[in-house]
Amino acid sequence: MKKIDKIKYIIDTLELLFPEVPIPLDHKDPYTLLIAVLLSAQSTDVGVNKITPILFSRADNPADMIKLSVDEIRNIIRPVGLSPMKSKGIHGLSKILIEKHNGKVPQNFEDLEALPAVGHKTASVVMAQAFNISTFPVDTHIHRLMYRWGMSSGKNVKITEKDAKRIFPIELWNKLHLQIIWYGRQYSPARGWTLKTDLITRKIGRKSLLKKINI
Repeated sequence: MKKIDKIKYIIDTLELLFPEVPIPLDHKDPYTLLIAVLLSAQSTDVGVNKITPILFSRADNPADMIKLSVDEIRNIIRPVGLSPMKSKGIHGLSKILIEKHNGKVPQNFEDLEALPAVGHKTASVVMAQAFNISTFPVDTHIHRLMYRWGMSSGKNVKITEKDAKRIFPIELWNKLHLQIIWYGRQYSPARGWTLKTDLITRKIGRKSLLKKINI
């Protein structure tokens, strides 16, 4: 199968399996999404969704968030891990949003990535899911599957993002990255992986990978 046919198979299969894709992190606006994505670093979306209602009941906007101390924020978010760094980031970025952005989340990478504890992946998720600006956020699921499918080298997420943007149509990016995440969770996990359920990898996967498991 030619690469162009493999790409079409990926797109068509994901659309068949996930015609509608919910955003994994619960939120109500760009600010609460930004905080939720920040909290999700090295944590699970399920874990974050248990904590954010508690945090947002106290503060769901920058003005209320800076009324809390860093210690108060840390105590609330402790279960998701990395709470010392994340609590400082949440308090610090909330202060900057008020001082520099009229309390609003900026809609560009430069300003987003200048915020404390906000990296490129977090900024990409906010741009795509809050503002519907075409980006291709790469998480561990996408990085893993792009390698398994032979669509990227797997060297690092920066290369994976570049490859994804090169091979997939820009008008599909925002939906496709979510479809791949859901596919990875349900059909092609990092642990307990089997080709019996992973129909895309079984069909078009990296030859060296399939050879190793005698397919």
